[in-house]
Amino acid sequence: MTTSRELVTLGFDYPQDKWDSNLSKLKELISQTSDDAVICAPELALTNFSFDLLEEAALFSTTAIEALKKIVGERIFCTTVIAKEDGNYYNRALVLHKGKIIHSQDKVKLFKFGEEDKHYTPGDIQKVKIIEIDGLRVAILICFEIRFIELWQKIQGADIIFVPSLWGKLRKSQYEAITTALAIINQAFVIASNSTQEDMAASSGIITPFGVAYRDDSKELISLKADLREIKKMRRYMDIGLS
Repeated sequence: MTTSRELVTLGFDYPQDKWDSNLSKLKELISQTSDDAVICAPELALTNFSFDLLEEAALFSTTAIEALKKIVGERIFCTTVIAKEDGNYYNRALVLHKGKIIHSQDKVKLFKFGEEDKHYTPGDIQKVKIIEIDGLRVAILICFEIRFIELWQKIQGADIIFVPSLWGKLRKSQYEAITTALAIINQAFVIASNSTQEDMAASSGIITPFGVAYRDDSKELISLKADLREIKKMRRYMDIGLS
């Protein structure tokens, strides 16, 4: 495993009535990163929730992901999309790398206050797991899922945890506290990405295994040249049994 990698979080406003513009924005931001960057974009960064247009949003997402595959290259890129399968709709996290979808998992814990449960089908909790990419142990928790200890337990030992989110402004301090705690308890890098639309918390950030959080709500792209040796260093220094 390489000892350093550019970690990137994206945070921007993506209206649910401007899908093409959202895709263009994603392409623009990805192009500003290094060729082997590890990138997290917010939850449903292409279409937002689009509850009234799920069929159309799922079709657009399929086409948009094909376009993103072509520009991701050696980068590791994560976001979520609306996916349709067997007549059901899912909020599906995807990891793209080398022109392929190398991992997918559907949101298990749907946010009832946002009526997600009325429109989407919950995913299989067994898909919440660590995957290995280029020697990196990577995991994903989608927005509301970071509140559930049972899901934290399934990803213990990950090196990098993606948190694509659409998290409300009223709970901004909680989002920052939980994502920071996620990094500290797991002694891992957390890449948390959130929408900046008016009613959302923003607070996208990169948090180190030592709990140092890099956040700046004025930026659409936050980048950190991470020393991946910090993971083993922290786990040796504060041995809590993580591999």
